[in-house]
Amino acid sequence: MEKSGVFGFGFSTTLPGATSTTTSAPGFCLGTAEAAPSPAFGVTATSLKKLSKLTNERTKEEKERVGEIPTFTGLLSKLECEWRDVQWTEEQKKNLMKTISSYRPSCKDVLRARVLLLGPVRSGKSSFISSVQSLFNGRVTNRAMVGSSLNTSFTKKLQSFAIRAQKGEDSTRLVLCDSMGLGDGDMTGLTLHDILSVIKGHVPEGHKFSPDQPVGTETPGYVKTPSVGDKIHCVAFVVDASKITSYNKGFSSTFKLLREHISELGVHQVALLTHIDQICQETAKDISLVYKSLSIRETMNKAGALLGMSTSYIVPVKNYSSELDLDVNTDVLLLSAVDHILQYADLFFQDYVPQQTGSKIC
Repeated sequence: MEKSGVFGFGFSTTLPGATSTTTSAPGFCLGTAEAAPSPAFGVTATSLKKLSKLTNERTKEEKERVGEIPTFTGLLSKLECEWRDVQWTEEQKKNLMKTISSYRPSCKDVLRARVLLLGPVRSGKSSFISSVQSLFNGRVTNRAMVGSSLNTSFTKKLQSFAIRAQKGEDSTRLVLCDSMGLGDGDMTGLTLHDILSVIKGHVPEGHKFSPDQPVGTETPGYVKTPSVGDKIHCVAFVVDASKITSYNKGFSSTFKLLREHISELGVHQVALLTHIDQICQETAKDISLVYKSLSIRETMNKAGALLGMSTSYIVPVKNYSSELDLDVNTDVLLLSAVDHILQYADLFFQDYVPQQTGSKIC
C-alpha cells in the first residue's frame, strides 16, 4: 500500500460486513484501510469480541500496514532533521537581537532601512510589527493596532514604525511600514499606482489611501523629490498560511505584477508566511518544530507558487495574538525573519544608483 507523504496522523476503522471507512481529526491527514472480508452474519457482540482478539494478536507492523492504528507520517518519522538549521535557545535570541540592534545601512546618507509590508487583508502585517516590537520591549504589546474585520482592511493609512530597542540600549535602524491591505481588485484595496508611489518615497507619513483618489502631485504633503532615505528599501509580502489555497485566483496575477514593477525599481522582495500554528498542530504546541513539519514545508511551496518566488525568500513566522508572555522559540523565529529582511534591504544600498547621476552614492 502506498503511504501518504502528507504530514499528520491517519487512522481508520472497519467493521465486519462494512466497507472501508476513514475518520480524521482537523489538521491531520487521512490514512487508508483494507476492508475486512464480508461475513455471512450480522454484527454481534460475539463477532466484535473475536475481531478484537484477532486484532490484538497481530503484530504492530501488520496493524500499521492495514491502517488500523495511527501512523506518524509527518514531523519526526519523515523529517528527522530540520530543513533549516536554527538554534532554539535564549543565547540565540540575544545574539539575533544584538545583530539587529547593531545593524547600520551600508549607505552614509541613510539613517534607517525602511521595509514595506504588503499582503491581503488580515494576513498579519500589523501583528508582525507589534510582535517584533514586543520582543524588543520585553513584553507583549500591540503597537500597530490590529482589527477584527474579516473583509476590510483595518489599516487605512501609511504608518511607519521605528523598532525601538529596550531601555538603555541603542534603537534599531529598522522601520517597518504598514499600509492598507491588498484587495481582489484596484477598487477594493491598495492600488498598484499607490504602492509604487510609496516605494518611490512620494507618499507622506499618515496619508489615508482611497482607491478612487490616487496619490499625485496634488496630494497634501506629496514628496516631489524624495531622498534615498525616503524610499522603501525592501518589500516583505505577507501571506496567511491557513488561506494559501483559498486566496482568490486573481492574487497570483496581482503578486506577479507587483513583483515585476517593484523589481524594476531595484527593490528586493522577501515573504513572511504567517499563522503557521493554524496549519500544524504539533508546531502550535512547540514552535521549534516548524522546520520539521512537512505540512508547513508544503505550504511554503504553495506560497512560493502564489507569489512567484523561490522558497529561499520565504520565512515562516508566528505572531503574538492572544498571548500575554513572550516565548523564546517564537522570538527566535521572529528575529530570524527580521534578520532575513535586513539582509535584502541592505542589497538595495549596495546596488542603488540614482537616476539623476547614474553613479552610486552609497
